Amino acid sequence: MSDAESEAAPALKEIFDARRMRHIATETAAVFPGFDKKRFLSLVLADLDSLSIMQRLRRVAEAFRPTLPADYRQALGVLRELAPRLDNGFVTMALPEYAALYGADDVPASMDALKFFTTFGSSEFAVRHFLQRDLTGTLAVMKRWSTDKNEHVRRLASEGSRPRLPWSFQIKPLMADPSALAPILENLKDDASLYVRRSVANSLNDITKDNPEWALERIEGWPLDSPGTAWIAKHALRSLIKKGNQRALAVMGAGAAAEVELKALKVSPKSIRLGESITLSLALHSTSAKSQRLVVDYGIHYVKKSGGTAVKVFKLKTFTLAPHAMEQLSRSQSIKDFTTRVHYAGRHEVEVFVNGQSCGRTAFTLSK
Repeated sequence: MSDAESEAAPALKEIFDARRMRHIATETAAVFPGFDKKRFLSLVLADLDSLSIMQRLRRVAEAFRPTLPADYRQALGVLRELAPRLDNGFVTMALPEYAALYGADDVPASMDALKFFTTFGSSEFAVRHFLQRDLTGTLAVMKRWSTDKNEHVRRLASEGSRPRLPWSFQIKPLMADPSALAPILENLKDDASLYVRRSVANSLNDITKDNPEWALERIEGWPLDSPGTAWIAKHALRSLIKKGNQRALAVMGAGAAAEVELKALKVSPKSIRLGESITLSLALHSTSAKSQRLVVDYGIHYVKKSGGTAVKVFKLKTFTLAPHAMEQLSRSQSIKDFTTRVHYAGRHEVEVFVNGQSCGRTAFTLSK
């Protein structure tokens, strides 16, 4: 999850506010006259303020259990009619959650329902329950999904099987050995949809955290002259590139040591208060008679509560530098607290990396 997403996350639970719960109840009653609207609302609204967004999503699914037909397939039929009537894509994710909670004894109907529901929002969280129960059988279905004509279904094949999907539990067997994902990734490695390619890249980026060599071998065997596949490779290897992994940099054409001089490196202003912004600026001068592919990142050595520091690396620019040419680069960044990062006063060093190698440092001072 990005810093911006983390900052916004506390408000996301309001997607399932009281007004939205009444909307769900009204639309369900419209497609199922026997719906116990009063009971549903009493269940979903109880202690609503104390629940997170994922707890609210599950609460909706749980409240459907005593208010829809007892027969599972009949209940799915009601939810299928309900799906296109809901006014928010994230809200529809409560429908596949119902299948995840109550559909273990009817896997064919459940998987077919997940495929249907994902076209309105996503079934990525729900399908993981089926992966957990039957990894091999569920992946076989998801492999078929990876060739579906609908991009939402293809995306579900890769997103739902991510080893480390955010906001969900990890799929430990796939973290230990991702080889079972190979058929899905192969089918989607040059997908026409950016929506799908982004998911494939995220899945591979997950894999690089536990099995970097497997991910690199997979990507190195792909036709990287294809723009779609090259896009996936670039984004899939982002974590390894930030760590200066030379094999990942080589895939990007930047495996050689950069022949450059770092000039005019500075951060301004030199002293800021929390909530203000810094601007990093620098110039790279080529000392080579050949063109060079350069991957430029920068790391901020954040001061920790203990007084030590921990570096976080950010992307700056990937480009080709002509022989003896000069490239000016700059980036502004706000220094403010997020749910995933609290800042502490002190000297923060800023380090520049070119093709994975440190080229220079500057610093700014943060005061609260």
